[in-house]
Amino acid sequence: MTDIILQFEDVCFAYENSEILHNISFPVRKGDMLAVVGPNGAGKSTLLKLTLGLLKPLRGKIRIFNLPPNKCRTKIGYVPQYLIFDQAFPVSVLDVVLIGRVDKHLFGPFRKKDKIIAMDALEKVDLAHLATRPFSKLSGGERQRVLIAQALVSNPELLLLDEPTANVDNKTEHEIYNLLNRLNKDITIIIVSHNLNVVTRHASHVLCVNKTTTIVPMNEFNKSNHLHTVFKGDIAVLQHCQDCQVIDSSSVMNEPHHADKECL
Repeated sequence: MTDIILQFEDVCFAYENSEILHNISFPVRKGDMLAVVGPNGAGKSTLLKLTLGLLKPLRGKIRIFNLPPNKCRTKIGYVPQYLIFDQAFPVSVLDVVLIGRVDKHLFGPFRKKDKIIAMDALEKVDLAHLATRPFSKLSGGERQRVLIAQALVSNPELLLLDEPTANVDNKTEHEIYNLLNRLNKDITIIIVSHNLNVVTRHASHVLCVNKTTTIVPMNEFNKSNHLHTVFKGDIAVLQHCQDCQVIDSSSVMNEPHHADKECL
């Protein structure tokens, strides 16, 4: 189908003798916001690396815009969980965003056009007023929005995010997801997250990963027994058909009267 942006077909991957992903197949269509969920070590980050072309499958086929991943990296934006950098290095917010334009020039400094594009990306994430501020002086949520802006300057058609709200508070997390909703009007998004309560409010589809994969549209999740909310909606539990147990306990883990509860 012409609207399919990403297609995994019977993909297997292993690190040495340990198989991480087995025979997985799923499509991602233009305009989707796909939430990738699963337990630690289930293969979520490996799936992103395969999509970026940083890893190659043992067997099976991956196509993005009907091309191998390494042939269309310029169409993909990637936002890591965090950026490792020297806190003492005097790099500004604008400098960090401009890094996303490095591959546009083999030699010489950034052009005026690059800075205009970078400022436009900062406008999209509501941080243009902080362009000259040192990156090290930003809050965790502001840094994540700068990294999103960095990914946007290459004008991607597909945006991958790996746990972009793992180190921010609840308010900032919702602000980032509201930003992603706005971006999703023009960009297809794949986001790895552990917070089911949040992603199920925003995602169009959920891909549950635990060696195998299951992809379900959110409207079908809402009508099925795949997703459960308990403790008066403060916790979400997803039961995967391959015994994948995904639990979002971000709102309740510190409440002692829930500490002895068990989730399916």
